[in-house]
Amino acid sequence: MADLKAPLVRPKRKKTWVDYFVKFRWIIVIFVVLPISATLYFLIYLGDMYSESKSYEQRRKEHDENVLKVIKRLKQRNAAKDGLVCTARKPWIAVGMRNVDYKRARHFEVDLGEFRNILGINKEKMIARVEPLVNMGQISRATVPMNLSLAVVAELDDLTVGGLINGYGIEGSSHLYGLFADTVEAYEIVLAGGELVRATRDNEYSDLFYAIPWSQGTLGLLVAAEIRLIPVKEYMRLTYIPVKGDLQALAQGYMDSFAPKDGDESKIPDFVEGMVYNPTEGVMMVGTYASKAEAKKKGNKINNVGWWFKPWFYQHAQTALKKGQFVEYIPTREYYHRHTRCLYWEGKLILPFGDQFWFRFLFGWLMPPKVSLLKATQGEAIRNYYHDMHVIQDMLVPLYKVGDALEWVHNEMEVYPIWLCPHKLYKSPIKQQIYPEPGFEYEKRQGDTEDAQMYTDVGVYYAPGPVLRGEEFDGSEAVRKMEKWLIENHGFQPQYAVSELDEKSFWRMFDGDLYEHCRKKYRAVGTFMSVYYKSKKGRKTEKEVREAEQAHLETAYAEAD
Repeated sequence: MADLKAPLVRPKRKKTWVDYFVKFRWIIVIFVVLPISATLYFLIYLGDMYSESKSYEQRRKEHDENVLKVIKRLKQRNAAKDGLVCTARKPWIAVGMRNVDYKRARHFEVDLGEFRNILGINKEKMIARVEPLVNMGQISRATVPMNLSLAVVAELDDLTVGGLINGYGIEGSSHLYGLFADTVEAYEIVLAGGELVRATRDNEYSDLFYAIPWSQGTLGLLVAAEIRLIPVKEYMRLTYIPVKGDLQALAQGYMDSFAPKDGDESKIPDFVEGMVYNPTEGVMMVGTYASKAEAKKKGNKINNVGWWFKPWFYQHAQTALKKGQFVEYIPTREYYHRHTRCLYWEGKLILPFGDQFWFRFLFGWLMPPKVSLLKATQGEAIRNYYHDMHVIQDMLVPLYKVGDALEWVHNEMEVYPIWLCPHKLYKSPIKQQIYPEPGFEYEKRQGDTEDAQMYTDVGVYYAPGPVLRGEEFDGSEAVRKMEKWLIENHGFQPQYAVSELDEKSFWRMFDGDLYEHCRKKYRAVGTFMSVYYKSKKGRKTEKEVREAEQAHLETAYAEAD
């Protein structure tokens, strides 16, 4: 790839009232969003405690009763009169950034609001059976005290099991276990006709099992999942490794931090992530589980990053650039949720002074604002402003192309910091929507194994450089260019984000064969909206959606082939 370009000289952008509203939005956040968020977090915590006070037998009984309600509700639908099926969850509650405009068309709601319980933790089989609205904070609070954990625990507390399965989920352990959906052993799904089925890798519903990830809930309604557990220890021994050089050098330092060139598996850490702070500096973090006894040995530093007054994690990691490599021990659960309090680094834009000590000490306990409330307090104009002047995207790219991806982001968006998180992309028995490059196993590139190609999530979250400088920036065009680059480089774009893809390009990025097969086989066509139209940017009229459903036999991915 070409050397880094000098930043484009762009014309200055004329400010509107929206710019000033966004600049002073912190007033609404402090006096409205944060107090309500703290109240909701407390009420949710009480609800979780109430759920945990029930026996597993009672929770499973309630679960069975709620499943019967879902089945009954689906059977009440009149396909000729009612709209397509979707959940009753309000659009602004979703954590994803794309507009949930599909719910503005006429639709048939099914309420899954009661499905928020942990149904069982089997220590012998190392399986947790949970309902789809169980979130990461809830499950880690239940398992970590047992020295157990989900194999992949997404960082933000509010992320739910259902969203991570039907959509996308990753964490610093994904270089060992794959994406969140790769750790699921069984799905319990209510199909379009009201049938309850259990799909596993090797039963009669194995095609459905492999089609569920990335389907956005368009094949059936997920009511429970069985997810793999792993043994963990009380602390994470975390090493901060500063790396300096150009973006290709930073990418190589990132790869070397967790993927030894000699293939020695004993050198592979339990956790890894990287943060690129500017075009020449980054910090890579590698972690291994450690016992309480080890962490408390004389001379070892323990850092309780979960305390409300502590520096935001990304800023704490950045100190390695000045003081050099260092090691510390972080309580395991606090490490899992290290990015929650500041929402990675988005908190700096939401509350420009939120990282200062006086604010952290006095009001840090109110953080973070709930993403759902941030969305609920913005109108159409503000929402469109963020789509045009802000970037929240994840680029999933092969590990060996990370340097190229970093250079592309710098040249086209100038967004920093950038998050790096590796993950295995498995070669499954049935080709899924996302899949490794054909023949990757013969290339023997750094990080790859016989059964999986190593990918990386290049997380791009912040205001682009031109926006911060008051220059013109076309966010939609930048996303279109990013999507084109991903298609050309066998990359993928998680569908929680704002997408500019047309239908033909969507099915060039993703493989639709298995998905369409399951849509027809399990009668989802005409009952659930297709994944493209659910992910598509902009309002969806009922006429548009129904016409698309009728034309499913001539889908755009077939034209692309």
